[in-house]
Amino acid sequence: MVKKAILVWIFSSLTIVASAHLIEATSVLLFNGEIRLLSLYPFIGEKLQMLTPATYFWISLFSAFTLWGITCTIAFENPVEAFLNKILSDAKKQSAVEAQLVEDKSEVIDLMNETIEASNEVLLQVRDLIYNIRAEVKEIQPLKELVEKVKVEVGTLKREVKRIEEKVKFPILCPACGKPLLPEFKMCPYCGEQIKVQYPALIEVKDAK
Repeated sequence: MVKKAILVWIFSSLTIVASAHLIEATSVLLFNGEIRLLSLYPFIGEKLQMLTPATYFWISLFSAFTLWGITCTIAFENPVEAFLNKILSDAKKQSAVEAQLVEDKSEVIDLMNETIEASNEVLLQVRDLIYNIRAEVKEIQPLKELVEKVKVEVGTLKREVKRIEEKVKFPILCPACGKPLLPEFKMCPYCGEQIKVQYPALIEVKDAK
């Protein structure tokens, strides 16, 4: 308030001075009087007296109304209203910033929704793929059982072939332990039993007459 009072006093004083110059300029312009107030200013008084009455009048008029307007503006300024206007202005700026933030967050949320939708589509595709794989596995399961059965049969055949090969390779069996022996063995290497050489019986085949 003190600052406002000082400003009002200064500008009102300047307005009074400008009004005095305006009155003098009007009288000089209308009644062809002498310019006296300008001589009161030191250093520039002589130069100011060289102004024409019309120029002096317009300068005084402009100065008086300008200073009077500034004085009225300062005098009628309401600090409470100015404070409220400032608060409203700051609130509008804050609202604009918050609106921008909300808009940015909305864009982020939209991007997140798009990402979630894309992820859902991918998950659906993966689920369909898993279902297809399960169906194919169910179809392959009988083939797997068949392969296992074939493996068992092949193993059985291998054992039979091995047994036959052993019989062919070792045609003689030890009478004591039953181990297969080579024909040239005279003693069983497993139990030490003496092996009697057995020759195959000769069968005479007579031609039928």
